[in-house]
Amino acid sequence: MRDLHVSWDEYNRLIEKLAVRIHDANYDFDAIVCLARGGLRVGDALSRLFRVPLGVLFTSSYRENAGQTQSRLMIAEHMSSAEPLPGTRWLLADDLVDSGATLVEVIPALKARFPQVTEIRSAVIWRKGQSVAEPDFYVDHLPTNPWIHQPFEEYDHLRPSDLKARWPS
Repeated sequence: MRDLHVSWDEYNRLIEKLAVRIHDANYDFDAIVCLARGGLRVGDALSRLFRVPLGVLFTSSYRENAGQTQSRLMIAEHMSSAEPLPGTRWLLADDLVDSGATLVEVIPALKARFPQVTEIRSAVIWRKGQSVAEPDFYVDHLPTNPWIHQPFEEYDHLRPSDLKARWPS
């Protein structure tokens, strides 16, 4: 199992492919909920492309071993959005489905918190082979479960003082 390294160009292309798959399925949804942090960029792009409101729900399960070991899923108590999300059909957006535990727990939690929602479908860029949950929409299936190095992860190892060397005044 080799690691998968993704550039910004590839990352953006994959989000666009995901949008086309959702569009081609004719899924008519009223709002998008993205899971932060990994799903922020995915949710933002999809919200802009489909012209629907975006909510952000923070979740966390990769907190140990420099973010490479999954532990108990934590789901934020509140979702953030400019106003209450409309409608009864939502799209849940994230970057990937790894073990599947997040999808298994978040979808019922959202339905319990927002009883007006009757349907939630999921959309991710990557679906790993080890996942116990299958997203409704995805771009790449990764049966060997590689560790994915996403382009924004560079900032996990940088500080503003590091950037100062790149961008002197």
